[in-house]
Amino acid sequence: MSTEKRAPLDRKRVADTALKLLNEVGLDGLTLRAIAKELDVKAPALYWHFKDKQALLDEMATEMCRRMVAGAALDPADTWQERLLKANRGLRAALLGYRDGAKVYSGSRFTGTDHARELEENLRLLTAAGFTLTQAVRAGATAYSYTIGFVTEEQGVRPLPDERREGYGVEERARLLADFPLAAAAGAEIFEDYDRHFEEGLELVVAGIEARYGST
Repeated sequence: MSTEKRAPLDRKRVADTALKLLNEVGLDGLTLRAIAKELDVKAPALYWHFKDKQALLDEMATEMCRRMVAGAALDPADTWQERLLKANRGLRAALLGYRDGAKVYSGSRFTGTDHARELEENLRLLTAAGFTLTQAVRAGATAYSYTIGFVTEEQGVRPLPDERREGYGVEERARLLADFPLAAAAGAEIFEDYDRHFEEGLELVVAGIEARYGST
């Protein structure tokens, strides 16, 4: 019998294991049974820590956030525009590190306060620039929603940066839509060069916020 001492089973160990397994099986394949097998425990043991899969997803999203903000320094010289751009670039990069990362993150309830420092500083920067608190919240939430939606669609085509789902070949799509030339030509704009598309779209969002609220 092995005498090797295993790490205690706690919420963080379960979440870490779930995030590792997520990249292998995706969100649909991520079951409590599969996680328990990976941990070499019985599935009921996980229910001491998480009442259901959503509770686990909440902890996974929280751990993703912890990793994203750990050691991150906010530049006090940032304009609000620069801060929104940097924050959402960082969010996208973090989400792309996990298969179905955007789906896990979206709608989850954080179980800790690791996100609060950056949120507080961003709101402070926006309100100092002349936004009301309501406007600052709307600005941040709109840019965040754009990023989450963009990455959700991006990962629907490219589950991980080095993968591409079958059926999303631009040339094949153009052939099938030959009777709709504009729609056919749009394929290259929709399903290629996600980095450029994200940047352009995020800049449009920030420009729209500035035009709407007129704060600089």
